[in-house]
Amino acid sequence: MARRFWYIFLVAILSLPCQTGQAKLFNGEEFYLDNGMQVIVVPNHRVPIVKHMVWYKSGSVDEKPGKGGTAHLLEHLMFRGTKKIKGNDFNRIMDENGAESNAFTSTDVTAYHQTLDISKLETAMMLEADRMENLNFSDEDFATERQIVYQERKQRVDNNPSAYFGEALRRSLWQEHPYSRPVTGTDEEILSLTPQDVWDFYHQHYVPSNAVLVLSGDIDVYTAKKLAQKYYGKIAKGESQKSPNFPVLEASSKQRIEMSRPQINALRIVESYVAPSKNFEEKYLYALQVLSEYLGGGETSKFYKKLVLRDKKALDVAVSYDGVSRSYGTFSVSAVPQNGVAAEDLISAFSGVWNEAMSELNEKELARIKQKMLAGLVYLKDNPKTAADISGMMASVGYSLADIEQHADNIQKVTVADVQKAATFLRENSPKITGVLKPQNNGGENG
Repeated sequence: MARRFWYIFLVAILSLPCQTGQAKLFNGEEFYLDNGMQVIVVPNHRVPIVKHMVWYKSGSVDEKPGKGGTAHLLEHLMFRGTKKIKGNDFNRIMDENGAESNAFTSTDVTAYHQTLDISKLETAMMLEADRMENLNFSDEDFATERQIVYQERKQRVDNNPSAYFGEALRRSLWQEHPYSRPVTGTDEEILSLTPQDVWDFYHQHYVPSNAVLVLSGDIDVYTAKKLAQKYYGKIAKGESQKSPNFPVLEASSKQRIEMSRPQINALRIVESYVAPSKNFEEKYLYALQVLSEYLGGGETSKFYKKLVLRDKKALDVAVSYDGVSRSYGTFSVSAVPQNGVAAEDLISAFSGVWNEAMSELNEKELARIKQKMLAGLVYLKDNPKTAADISGMMASVGYSLADIEQHADNIQKVTVADVQKAATFLRENSPKITGVLKPQNNGGENG
């Protein structure tokens, strides 16, 4: 039930080295139940297992102001029983059936999943459908889980300098946008939550019309339709969900924060941009994936070769892009300077390498990057767990099944001009935060 940020996983997977000319990524199919629940089926009959996932299109961005942590706390309470399944019997039954079972909450979504033998699928579906409709927890359960999530935050954020720094970066970058709020909620918000806050969120968001069911593995569409209708089809649709009214961020916003923490032993630098995504300036979506790979995809990337190998200014450098989101995306560059290299020197070098890299981009270089990105997607077909993760996350934030299946084709269509335009838009029209995390005891510089 630990909170995880799946978009990091997705970005890594979608940047893996697919065999070109492959029309579809997973050969998935979809249908809708009468109550509005979307169902995605990804057949894979290599082994008799299936991954069963229910994705709710609701996360921390859907919480009311001052009620941070509601979605995460509800995730925990979903394992506290229903009117039929008492106490911790959900976990006990899953264990007895040999299932891997867990859940996670993010800014945009919350998901519950089980991986198990196909012969046990109906058990998982029955239990998951039951808690979608019949969650039941006591005030004592609530108090216990609220204390657990409070201690989780203490351990994972307050006592983790990198996570603490990351929260500070998000607050500055996202301004009044709900992405600025931590998924856990703050200490004060967690302790102020009431059972009614959680019940209100549950009844509003945990309904079939706000959910995506993914079945990936040894199952066919005919069987999936029969089982989905049997276990989920009779649940009331629920009210239509309205997406939060995400604010428009000022493109001219350029922020900088510096922080010193005693647990840090090396200087760290991050530059993050509010970036186009599936739901914002979609025309740049695939070009930015290519740009991220070109600039920071391993030891053959421009940033690594120029800052680490050639100029000896950084010990390590990474570039990441996430467009799998309900609002804006993010594009980030992070680095650890070489010993003796000041933060300002490396930050200045970022800009020079950007310019140099873009001037060097040509058709031959682009073809190499595309081939690297597409050379490994074929292996995703062999892994029903990964297929479920990717399909569910992307569908939950607005990607169509066609978008998911045609990922390779969309990468292939990217041109040099597309990448250059995307880079220009990002650097000239996007809010930006520069963050410097320093060791506390030596003035902040390495060496």
